[in-house]
Amino acid sequence: MRRDDSSFSPVFLSLFALFITCLLVSNIIAGKLILVFGLVLPSAVILFPITYILGDVFTEVYGFRKTRIVIWSGFAANVLMSAFFLIAIVLPFPIFFKDQGAYAKVLGFTPRIVAASLLAYCAGEFANSITLSALKKVTKGRYLWTRTVSSTVVGQGLDTAIFIGLSFVGSVPTAILFQMMIAQYAFKTTYEIILTPVTYLVVRRVKRREGIDTFDVGVAYNPFGRGAKNG
Repeated sequence: MRRDDSSFSPVFLSLFALFITCLLVSNIIAGKLILVFGLVLPSAVILFPITYILGDVFTEVYGFRKTRIVIWSGFAANVLMSAFFLIAIVLPFPIFFKDQGAYAKVLGFTPRIVAASLLAYCAGEFANSITLSALKKVTKGRYLWTRTVSSTVVGQGLDTAIFIGLSFVGSVPTAILFQMMIAQYAFKTTYEIILTPVTYLVVRRVKRREGIDTFDVGVAYNPFGRGAKNG
């Protein structure tokens, strides 16, 4: 069993690229509303939970310190994407371009939505990673499903509550606000639980390919630190 190191393998980089792609695409398609069993949800719910599944894989295989790099990279990518969308929207356009309104409506994010999305993302992803990492030490690496489900319940709970709360409080009735939270939370959590066998398969194959099974013994769960040892 090999501990975490500072290298980044082709497998890690491939998973990293997939994580960033799913994250950015989720934010782009989130403006489209869909009906799922009579519930109105943003279309991002079909893709965004995959970022949590990948987050589980990163933490389980590579440990918290490398996962922290992935999370902050996703944060930076989101900020960069939002900034360039806004720049593209305000740039002058030729008179024959008739789709400025549609372009701005689809890709334009209000500062409130951007702030809510970024805060929810960081809180949810870090809570997911820390919960899984801590439980891995408690379970001595056994019962992976308990870690993936528990981390999902905690991470998605924070993500949903923060995003919906900050984005829509004051603009929709309180009863509707809580309905939106419950519906999204239930859907995303159920989605990830159903895909638990896929998570098992990916984790097993990545561990075998990489020869890594990291335990974060003594690692400080500080999102802003260098992952120094406790004590």
